[in-house]
Amino acid sequence: MSYQTLLTDLTDHIFTITINRPDKLNALNRTVIEELSGAINEIYNNAEIKCAIITGSGAKAFVAGADISEFTTLDSKGGKALAQKGQENVFDKIENSPKAIVAAVNGFALGGGCELAMACHFRLASDNAKFGQPEVNLGLVPGYGGTQRLTQLIGKGKAMELIMTGNLIDANEALRLGLANHVTTPENLLAETKKILQTIISKAPLAIAEAIALVNHAAYGNADGLQKEIEAFGKLFGTADAKEGAIAFLEKRKANFTGK
Repeated sequence: MSYQTLLTDLTDHIFTITINRPDKLNALNRTVIEELSGAINEIYNNAEIKCAIITGSGAKAFVAGADISEFTTLDSKGGKALAQKGQENVFDKIENSPKAIVAAVNGFALGGGCELAMACHFRLASDNAKFGQPEVNLGLVPGYGGTQRLTQLIGKGKAMELIMTGNLIDANEALRLGLANHVTTPENLLAETKKILQTIISKAPLAIAEAIALVNHAAYGNADGLQKEIEAFGKLFGTADAKEGAIAFLEKRKANFTGK
């Protein structure tokens, strides 16, 4: 598919989505949200895609937030619809993707940009990255899951502070708090992200999908997580990949997983 606001590339089974509005610091407008929804659908439906990266064009910003110019005409009903559409069509679909989707955060990840990064399964940051939820400066709160995912990732107290002050944190602080998994240079950001994803690609895809679902279940504090893990563990024993994994281990060779 071709997009107006996104650049996409599929190489070695890794689908890279680059939000491409550098003159607007890659801000999320309606078109970006709609096109991100289409790109996420590609991840779900294209068997050649094993995992994905979301990043931003240029060195200044991953996504510097929502496009505020679209806010001035919204009333309560319109604001709710905006948040609902983004959550259902993009952010929740990223979080619940059975294939790994990782954020490569270059520069500002603010507001909706921070929320987009947090919806991904984990995050790598360049050492010039800045994270924050500054919605209170606009008389608002995060609307794309920021209050929930930031609390999960860094804990209630620090999430409260960052959301209520609107303050930004740098990459090293994000790493310390658990918001970022790794920090590297801008030049090495994509290469380091792809290196981790190549490791994930080498694993059994059905097991990866179950792992994502189970960890998400635990993150939201849902009941019966241990029972769900037992059920998933048993289900995977019925797959060809599990048999191949055991045989390959015993034969001291690399497993050839087929996703079956």
